[in-house]
Amino acid sequence: MTTLLILGATAGIGKLACEEALSRGHTVRAFGRSAETLPAQPQLEPWVGDALNAEDVAGALEGVDAVIYALGIKESPAMLWQQVTLFSETTRILIDQMQEKGVTRLVAVTGFGAGRSKAALSKIEQLGHRAILGKPYADKDRQEDMILNSNLDWTIVRPVILTNNPKTEKYHVLRDIGQWRNGLISRADVAHYLIDAATSDTDIGHDVVLAR
Repeated sequence: MTTLLILGATAGIGKLACEEALSRGHTVRAFGRSAETLPAQPQLEPWVGDALNAEDVAGALEGVDAVIYALGIKESPAMLWQQVTLFSETTRILIDQMQEKGVTRLVAVTGFGAGRSKAALSKIEQLGHRAILGKPYADKDRQEDMILNSNLDWTIVRPVILTNNPKTEKYHVLRDIGQWRNGLISRADVAHYLIDAATSDTDIGHDVVLAR
């Protein structure tokens, strides 16, 4: 079984990834500023920490086999004008500390429209995306560049529009840029793929899009 460090483990995709990993018998170190609120479970280690603090991240990396990055930000009108740096700052700290600790496997959630997947958006989608999510996705672009240029065994995961529907396991992993498209996918299905990838050699060195 694999020991996983999951950043952003207290909400959204990260929390569902914890549940998915535990259901498969893996050990999870659940990293988050409010990790102590997670219910006690066998093989779950809540780890209170701040992903912007290098010492916190370094401590959390001790003894893990792979890392899932699932940090997010709360959507608010301020995203329209305020600079976003959380994704790039935390990713730089994580990469540095992973290299220091000798942990090589990283599976990172960004989003459809980040990095080179931006070109797969239609012209209308690009206009709306830039207007509403321009600041966060500019930072996701920086984040992806850092990962691509690292020497880690990375996988970049870009879900399309997220829903809270149940897990189906009937989703598509779009690896060919010519297949990339928008659509819907449940957070639970994203979590399912993250555990598949983090516990195997699946898609090392690839950036994929997940869609139903």
